[in-house]
Amino acid sequence: MKSIDESNFTGKRVLLRVDFNVPLDDQFAIVDDTRIQGAMPTMRKLLDDGAALILMSHFGRPKGEPSDKFSLGHLTGHLAAVLERPVDFVADCIGEEAQRKAANLQPGEVLLLENLRFYEEEEAGDKEFARKLAALGDVYVNDAFGAAHRSHASTAVIAEFFPTSKYGGYLMAAELQNADKVLKNAQKPFTAIMGGAKVSDKLELIEALLDKVDNLIIGGGMAYTFVKAKGGEIGNSLVELDKLDLALSLLQKAEEKGVNLVLPTDARIADGFSNDAPFYTGPNDRIEADKMGLDIGPESEAHFESVIKASKTVLWNGPMGVFEMDNFSNGTRAVAGAIVAATERGAFSLIGGGDSAAAVSKMGMTEHVSYVSTGGGALLEYMEGKVLPGVKALQ
Repeated sequence: MKSIDESNFTGKRVLLRVDFNVPLDDQFAIVDDTRIQGAMPTMRKLLDDGAALILMSHFGRPKGEPSDKFSLGHLTGHLAAVLERPVDFVADCIGEEAQRKAANLQPGEVLLLENLRFYEEEEAGDKEFARKLAALGDVYVNDAFGAAHRSHASTAVIAEFFPTSKYGGYLMAAELQNADKVLKNAQKPFTAIMGGAKVSDKLELIEALLDKVDNLIIGGGMAYTFVKAKGGEIGNSLVELDKLDLALSLLQKAEEKGVNLVLPTDARIADGFSNDAPFYTGPNDRIEADKMGLDIGPESEAHFESVIKASKTVLWNGPMGVFEMDNFSNGTRAVAGAIVAATERGAFSLIGGGDSAAAVSKMGMTEHVSYVSTGGGALLEYMEGKVLPGVKALQ
């Protein structure tokens, strides 16, 4: 994959694929601009070189239908502020107006195209759609690691039209380098922490990690499938009943491979799924039928913390409980704090996008871990050993 450091882009119209799929509030203001900040070094390098910059991104899931709710036009003000220059917008990503504005774009100017997913052809990986996008620029740069696992027109197919002028941006390179530190060069002890709702979402990752890690900590809703599989009473807690045999087989594989698989032993147990629900702390394998575990308990926190703090490499993907609710955010906060402590002692810590990145950001710990990935699904697939179409297309 060619780096943008290998070229000077003076006078070039650079078609830059970014991941600006950022959360907005009801007034269309950006709630978290982490993904925009992630693309800033690449955008600055290209603009400093004297390139004309054409930005393209998907946003949300509009299902091939234009709508104001999913318009990238809402981002132009914020983009102009962070780039410290005007950002022009075209209310289509292909067509005559897009062609005209792209052709007239001068060095140092920025044009943002409308949401690629307003066309079904984007997600379908349509070659003709990719050709129309490609016609807007002289050079193609992909910095959208968060979409690199998709075989979409703008991430995989478009690169065919730039056989000698396609590059990976700084964010794309950083994501791969940091993932490889964990995958290929992990210092021992290596601890992976898996959380979130479902075992099925992380199954392939867990199986891939069992050959690499010393410790595998499992928390969040997915832990109850393991607890139930071992014969525990979990009340109304989240469970995948069709995955009980699978959970038992993973426990057996971990034992055979000498991996210390750590499950929570206690939980914050609530009357219902609400921050206001009365709750208490108790064993997570003896939860009453009408109650549910919404976070790991203090005993589990202490155990998890001791394992994490003794680690030299830490991978974290998925919260320990319903961290969006303050009463059930303690477990996630404790894990984040332990990762920060391990990092301060010299460990390498990779936070795996999605909810984990949001939790670290919410808790103000982003600057205190080694790397926070911007690509949840893409990172998981890369960790599972899969080839990412958006990366392969650049090679």
